Amino acid sequence: MRRWVSPPKTTAGLGLAAISYVVVDYLRHLSPTWHERLQPALWSILALIAVSRVPFYKHWSSEFRAAIPFVASMLFMLTCLLFEALSVRFVTAVLGLDWHSDTSPLPDTGQWLLLSLNEKLPETLVEILRARIIGLHHFLMLFMMLAFSVLFDSVQAPGLGLGARYMFTMAIGRLLRAITFVSTILPSARPWCAAARFRVPAYPHYWAQKYYVPYASDANAIRQIINQDIAYADTGEYLGDYQPDWGSMNFLINFLRPTPAEGASWYSLLKKAGGGCNDLLYSGHMLVAVLTAMAWTEAYGGYSSAFIWLLVMHSAQREIRERHHYTVDCVVAIYVGILLWKMTGFIWPAKDSRRSRRLAKLERIQGRLIQAAKDSDMDEVRELLKEVELGTQESQNKGHSKHLWLFSCVTIFSALTVVLLAFTWTSDG
Repeated sequence: MRRWVSPPKTTAGLGLAAISYVVVDYLRHLSPTWHERLQPALWSILALIAVSRVPFYKHWSSEFRAAIPFVASMLFMLTCLLFEALSVRFVTAVLGLDWHSDTSPLPDTGQWLLLSLNEKLPETLVEILRARIIGLHHFLMLFMMLAFSVLFDSVQAPGLGLGARYMFTMAIGRLLRAITFVSTILPSARPWCAAARFRVPAYPHYWAQKYYVPYASDANAIRQIINQDIAYADTGEYLGDYQPDWGSMNFLINFLRPTPAEGASWYSLLKKAGGGCNDLLYSGHMLVAVLTAMAWTEAYGGYSSAFIWLLVMHSAQREIRERHHYTVDCVVAIYVGILLWKMTGFIWPAKDSRRSRRLAKLERIQGRLIQAAKDSDMDEVRELLKEVELGTQESQNKGHSKHLWLFSCVTIFSALTVVLLAFTWTSDG
């Protein structure tokens, strides 16, 4: 039996909104005055249009069922981000500031290629490649626009299900990223970064003093440790670190290496971690960009998806060009993001969960549907098929309209608040 599934209505509205957002935000570099005028106006218009669609949205029951996975995914992502912040601080602090300033960046053929293209491409094209058109906050906001488009039936409901998949996939990606870059410490492509942003001790932690420093550069020492498989060197008395009283969190001292000038709070140190000053394999910025592009491609499609992927490629070459990351970080982030998104399709879209309900509804109206087909009454056929598509949701809304309306108001208010906070906190990239 054929499965009656109405595809989302694909229009150009979402793509135009996305392009408008990117163009208006880029005005901050071209005309700050017009940017200050147009950006609040654009977001106000988009917010009003979204709110106006709330009374006509027919999938609040699906959103309600997706609320728990959404909250669980958000909590999981916050936990992974906390672990990532701890790992970022550790890989920066464990070797000390002197190592960061003295260690040369790795040779990167991607950087060589871009420098070569600068000599061969037209100056206008090079300036476009250098332009700060897209950043991390843009991709986050583009995804929020995609999730809100369920109100217009441009994307398959539930929007919270799409958000849950996005955050869960990102959490897995950030967790794998932290495990990856903490496993082997790589030097930054910007050797001055650590000294400018961190106040960790200049000398290595005693773990590095014992297990790394004696065998870091001497070929004979490396050969002996391979043969003996034991840290044989006598390093003498270890240089100690500042020991604040963090109570039950004292175990973090060896990982964070605080200094008296940074205050007494371990949490404040994690907040300062930011993007770190080592090479963090793979790029977190590119992971967000790829997940946004994958979500856009699967949920919406169309030419606007190609536009999003062009923005991803532009962002990747800028990460390499400006030496925020090595080429390998961006390449790995792209295929990891694609593979992770493909692996989390069980979260959204939830097509199979509604199949049995649709089939049951179709069986109940089968006689009427056959009779309408015999009578060539296509209007009646369309109405019956529409009833199959929406009947389950309508039946679930009965007796719960007040609760669903309350849930819808809370959801929209919370979502708009998150958008406003994300826009404010990430507006500088």
